[in-house]
Amino acid sequence: MACAAAHMFVYNVTLCACDPGYYLLANSGGGNSSCVSLPGRGGGGFGDWQVGSVDASRNQSFYFLAPVLNLDAVRRLTQSQAVLLWTVLAALLSWLGFCAAARFAGRDPARHKRLFRARFWVSRLDCIFDNNHWTDDQQVLRKRKTELGGTFSVASLILFIGLVTVLLYLAIKQRNVYVHRVKPANAPDLLSFVNDLEFHITTISSMTCAQAVAPSTIAMGTPGFMDFRVVPLSTFLTYSCQNTSQGPSISLKCNGCRIPPRDHYVSWNFVDLPRQPAAAVGFQFNLTAKQHGDDKHVSFVSGTISSDNYADDKLKTFRGRDSNVLKIQLFPQIYNNHHNLKLLQPLVQDFTQGSTFSDVSSLNASLQNPTDGVMNTTLYISYLSDFIVEIGNENVLGPVSVLASIGGLYAFSVAIFLCLMGQCEGRIKKLRDEDTRMLKILSKQRAQRNWDKVRKFVMYTWGPSNLDPTDRSGKWPEGSMMDSLHESFHKRRKPIRRATLSASKPKGVAADMGEIDIERVGEMQQSSSSR
Repeated sequence: MACAAAHMFVYNVTLCACDPGYYLLANSGGGNSSCVSLPGRGGGGFGDWQVGSVDASRNQSFYFLAPVLNLDAVRRLTQSQAVLLWTVLAALLSWLGFCAAARFAGRDPARHKRLFRARFWVSRLDCIFDNNHWTDDQQVLRKRKTELGGTFSVASLILFIGLVTVLLYLAIKQRNVYVHRVKPANAPDLLSFVNDLEFHITTISSMTCAQAVAPSTIAMGTPGFMDFRVVPLSTFLTYSCQNTSQGPSISLKCNGCRIPPRDHYVSWNFVDLPRQPAAAVGFQFNLTAKQHGDDKHVSFVSGTISSDNYADDKLKTFRGRDSNVLKIQLFPQIYNNHHNLKLLQPLVQDFTQGSTFSDVSSLNASLQNPTDGVMNTTLYISYLSDFIVEIGNENVLGPVSVLASIGGLYAFSVAIFLCLMGQCEGRIKKLRDEDTRMLKILSKQRAQRNWDKVRKFVMYTWGPSNLDPTDRSGKWPEGSMMDSLHESFHKRRKPIRRATLSASKPKGVAADMGEIDIERVGEMQQSSSSR
């Protein structure tokens, strides 16, 4: 007989079993099955390791996005001040690039009106360096709004606002630091810890709960000493088993447990059934602890123990009389920053392998040996009850320190760009009077626009045909409208005016007025000579 699936061998002539390190996984689409190995093996026998603290149950409502979005990466990205600093740098470089492009591309005000107008508005933004420009120009100190000053003023504000944002982020995020204090534990302190403990250990294999032999007793204390006791399991823990896709999951729960001064040992095993041998390739555990009556804060540790150990990377199968021991330590912690929350932090201290097989021949012999038809597992719970860790928060940033930091950031932002502006104006002489040149160009443009308006008004009022002379001599044709305007502007109205006055008034009055005018002229001449 030959086994159809890969990584299989024949034992007892008619039965098939998986190679060492592989277990039989039934396909969901039909009755076919295949041998697969434990994913993520390596790393000294431990994989998929996670240790949680008080806020382990936070943001559980967003876990449905995990298949689409890596929440851990997004959380690390948004909780880092590097994101804010990169945003500030991008905004600063964008502003400087825009100002440089507007200056080099908008030199001609006639062809690039918008870019030149942008340069003017950039110069109007000079609100920090408007009286701190080149001082060797021998001019009276006055406010000079230049394009370079406007560029560096806005750049200083961008840098200052960005740094203040980072400072406020740090003040809000890291205004407190966790302080751990260790104190010796006595009996009243330990008895105040009342936690709900849950131990979920899945044996990764093709076995089922029908092969499990439930534990009936629990051992306390140190074997061989006077404090060693064996009591019924129901005194402390409740046992349950559930079949999963990766194998049987053993659950041990304790509601309202107190820390005893002794260690605990719980053992269970799996036995062979027809066509179902007792064998496994690893263990997956999830250990949680929470204060009794408080479901918001949970301490946990979870991970996977594969069949490879510290010595080599050979794939192995757990099977035999020697027990696999998983050592767990519970560490008492008091969170003063969470209303004196008292939690037991579970830690996986060690894993001791039992009977294992790494080659096909030895595993085949074990499958045919009735005395090896068992797989034992022992949970060793140790309480680190000598010391208690108190966790609290201490303020590191106050309002005075924040204000002082804001002032320092403003001085830092302004000083950087003040030095840059001084270097630019000191080395490039053209930049020293750029405000005057900018205003002259704008005044010329304004005068040109006003002159164009006058020409358009004249052309609209008298018509474009009458504005052009008909002959090459440069004179207006006789009888045209422009000729009449020319004559009206150049008429000598003064003789006519005098004639009408002399004609309309008596001769005596005219003579008197002439004498008065002569006297006034003499007086004016005398006053001018005396001056």
